[in-house]
Amino acid sequence: MVSTFTLSWKNIAATTNPFKLRAGLYRLTAHTGTWGGGSVTLQRLAADGLIFATAFRAFSAESSATAYVPSGTYELTIVTATDVSADLVLMETF
Repeated sequence: MVSTFTLSWKNIAATTNPFKLRAGLYRLTAHTGTWGGGSVTLQRLAADGLIFATAFRAFSAESSATAYVPSGTYELTIVTATDVSADLVLMETF
């Protein structure tokens, strides 16, 4: 099943508020004005309900990646990078 679900962020420099995702195949693309030795990472809330764990590899340069993720609560974690623009697109559900 193909979907048109997309989350987008423009010109941000801080970790996003948590958001819910349903299980599926997602593509994350990230670009920044300045990486500054930092990173952008999609993280999922762990079972303890306190800690966010890496769901996609951390990006430290303009990049795009695709991965299957389970349903859950996520955040886009930004460390040092500024002027971040990113989008998360649902490619397929299961």
